[in-house]
Amino acid sequence: MTHDPAVSKTTETFFKRSNRMAAAHLPPRSCDTFVALPPATVGERIIFGKNSDRPCDEVQEVVYFPSASHEPGAKIECTYIEIEQVSHTHAVVLSRPAWLWGAEMGANEHGVCIGNEAVWGREEASDSEALLGMDLVRLGLERADSAEKALEVIAELLERHGQGGNCMEDESIFTYHNSFLIADRKEAWILETSGKYWAAEKIEDGFRNISNQYSITTKIDREHPDMRDYAKSKGWWDCKREFNFAVIYSYLNTARIDASGSRSCEGRKLLEKNNGNITIETMMDILRDKESGINMEGGFLTTGSMASVLPKDPRLPCVHYFTGTPDPARSVFKPFIFVPNIQQLKKTRSPAYGPEDPVKKKPRFQSKPDRKHELYKKHEVAAAIIESTKERGENMLKKMRTLEKEKIAEMEEIAHSSLRDSTLVVNLFAEAIEEELKAYS
Repeated sequence: MTHDPAVSKTTETFFKRSNRMAAAHLPPRSCDTFVALPPATVGERIIFGKNSDRPCDEVQEVVYFPSASHEPGAKIECTYIEIEQVSHTHAVVLSRPAWLWGAEMGANEHGVCIGNEAVWGREEASDSEALLGMDLVRLGLERADSAEKALEVIAELLERHGQGGNCMEDESIFTYHNSFLIADRKEAWILETSGKYWAAEKIEDGFRNISNQYSITTKIDREHPDMRDYAKSKGWWDCKREFNFAVIYSYLNTARIDASGSRSCEGRKLLEKNNGNITIETMMDILRDKESGINMEGGFLTTGSMASVLPKDPRLPCVHYFTGTPDPARSVFKPFIFVPNIQQLKKTRSPAYGPEDPVKKKPRFQSKPDRKHELYKKHEVAAAIIESTKERGENMLKKMRTLEKEKIAEMEEIAHSSLRDSTLVVNLFAEAIEEELKAYS
């Protein structure tokens, strides 16, 4: 991509404006996660998708970690606390804010996908440092080979270590409880938490989406053994009415719940509109939808997106798509398949600062280092071109959409047949990035 002083100036102005919006401390609004199962989907497959909506100046990276064995007594350092490691961890691909250990969303080698949502309720979220919901996403993926097992992993870690701590790379404190949408080749689970207490609902067909509010009502398939007693002790439940988790654990009225409720409703309408015909392209279109607020703009915006195809037939590969860049409407969903000998995804890996990282030093967040990875930097310039120069921007978007369609078509061929030669896709994600960078020129 050639240097254009006018474009560079536009880029600077464009992102300074976005950063000022972030500095205005707009009410946090974040994330939508979706799952569709047969008969809502085309074919015998489950479709998963998530937008990660975070502060507009936060960089999201896409990273891969291979499976690994660990010595007895080993420890693992999460974002804020150290916990016991397990004997074996599964290979994972993650989309995560570059400053922390966990992830907003991701998948593992067994076809398990997890996305989390910020939720608020009657119980105050703790700012004491414990496990972040994003840490729990990664831990669930690393330790579980099914959706239900991931639920159990997260619930056990909540009981042992709790959840809490600042969820933003900033001195101002931003805390929340977490809900999770967990899917595999067979089924999906909604897991919603309040402190260490939780309720879970099993989804075996149709579709479901979650936003920043509790959504489990009276259909509770698994729960914390003391969840109802705790609600009773707080005076939230009188034991006379039917137990409705969302009603009992939620605020009665808040602007935040109202805003997320609107997005949740719009997301459900988009799924319903395509019911019976949902494909991976449908999911990407939903994630790109700005009118509904699902593709978010402003102080909080969509900083990364993910969509996955999970065939019910275990002989067929799962295909996971990640943007690694903000605004899916101006990004390319690039495919990833778990095969042996995958190398680290260098162009979506942010700089590492080790023990000198301001996140690791106490007091935390006294400065904010540059975390932009190579793809993010190139995309930043491309986004400014699309914003400022009509003809050139339209041509660039056309190239990006053509590339994405070609990749989806290639993956559809693979997804309908067993993968006989894994070397053909070992560099799949990295090669797609190289083609994306050419589309920017």
